[in-house]
Amino acid sequence: MISLFVFIYCLASFCYGVENNTIVIKSEQCKKFEPCWANLDTRILPQWYDEAKIGIFIHWGIYSVPGFSEWFWNNWKEKEIVIHKFMENHYAPGFTYQDFAPMFKAEFFDPNKWAHLFIKAGVRYVVLTSKHHDGFCMFPSKRSFSWNSCEVGPKLDVVSELSNAIKQVGLKFGVYHSLFEWFNPMYKEDKKNNFKTLYYPNMKLWPELKQLVNDYKPSLLWADGDWEAYDTYWRSTDFLAWLYNESPVKDEIVVNDRWGKGISCKHGDFYNCHDRYNPGKLQPHKWENAFTVDKKSWGFRKTMNANDTMTIEEILQEIVTSVSCGGNVLINVGPTQYGTIPPIFQDRLLKLGHWLDINGKAIYNSSPWHHQNDSVNSDVWYTCQKTPYNVLNPTAKPLITDTIFEIFAIFFTWPVSNRLILKDVTGYIQSSSYEIELLGNDGDLWREIKNGLTYIKLPDKATVLVEYTWVLRFTPKYKTSELRKNKT
Repeated sequence: MISLFVFIYCLASFCYGVENNTIVIKSEQCKKFEPCWANLDTRILPQWYDEAKIGIFIHWGIYSVPGFSEWFWNNWKEKEIVIHKFMENHYAPGFTYQDFAPMFKAEFFDPNKWAHLFIKAGVRYVVLTSKHHDGFCMFPSKRSFSWNSCEVGPKLDVVSELSNAIKQVGLKFGVYHSLFEWFNPMYKEDKKNNFKTLYYPNMKLWPELKQLVNDYKPSLLWADGDWEAYDTYWRSTDFLAWLYNESPVKDEIVVNDRWGKGISCKHGDFYNCHDRYNPGKLQPHKWENAFTVDKKSWGFRKTMNANDTMTIEEILQEIVTSVSCGGNVLINVGPTQYGTIPPIFQDRLLKLGHWLDINGKAIYNSSPWHHQNDSVNSDVWYTCQKTPYNVLNPTAKPLITDTIFEIFAIFFTWPVSNRLILKDVTGYIQSSSYEIELLGNDGDLWREIKNGLTYIKLPDKATVLVEYTWVLRFTPKYKTSELRKNKT
């Protein structure tokens, strides 16, 4: 009778929690957002983004033709010595940046091939540069005449082609869009007027952003190029209020924090204060670590060497430390002018996908645990799987009312003695019976607790399926038996 009472009580509590989350989400959907940061910041982060954890960033455009970096045009104008000499030596006098556009043919671009590569890589969302700071649009912008991919270069709506392919394989699609344009006459005029005039945002930026949202319905909008003017010039709060209230993606869309000078790490659905932003500790707000596989450029670079690129071990370290601290990662690759993804980038992505096939349980849908980095072994980082999902604060540590059904300890260096030392799980192992498993291998691992430390005997490394960055899973014994029953 007592057992029945406990069961009914727990069921009622669970239903109450689910009901409360549902109420929160439904009331959020009915809410009308106002164009001020205090109100916009009350919006609940769409759950898909927190659970996805890993995305792909694609910097692709005319700058892929000269193949220096996505800042090529600006650096050329600034007379950067290497670029200036390159242009003098290889191009006729009077050659302009616009003359590169017809060379950007993307003749081998196959969006379906890209989509299937990203699926194999194990990523959950893809973000394409719809327009970088050079102003060239990868879609038929109604405010960018003859300076878009449909009218010059590929003669193709790149955003549409890739969006359709990405959505078809079940991934989320997003767009990066630069707020400013280096040499746009309207922007230059506003800048000359100390941004007291709004010719550029009213006549170019706003219509273009709305066209992107209405035509392609992205799940993520990644703003950039905001740092020269305050949010009042960009009319950021007006735009975001429209995005959250009236746009066709109002319940799905996620935005970053680059909406004006001084805004970064203060407003937005997730923070990306600067490139390769990884604070290394748990954050009170959702955040994203965007980094590029080519350490020297976001766009394709023709002089890239193998040792200029991140190794798979370095990529995994960024992923693990970011996810442990409540963040997502956005991994950048720069395709060639021909529309192909360089083999070295494909290699890294396929290796990532193989690792995630085995160890993805520690990453996808995971939550921060009570500890992030082990207090004795700094090589070890933790995540966990728990219920219920924390709608209001997805980066928070587990609540006392949460049920943690898996703890993961992820380590980067295999110990010489095959013996891993941990501290922060010791109290949990002492108070309850856990099965400890190395993902990719079978069997409950031997452990010993001594002087407040847990010593775990790992299998011989030669017998281990995973080659780098290993994951231990701690599962309560009652949960393990439940899982086995479900399998049978």
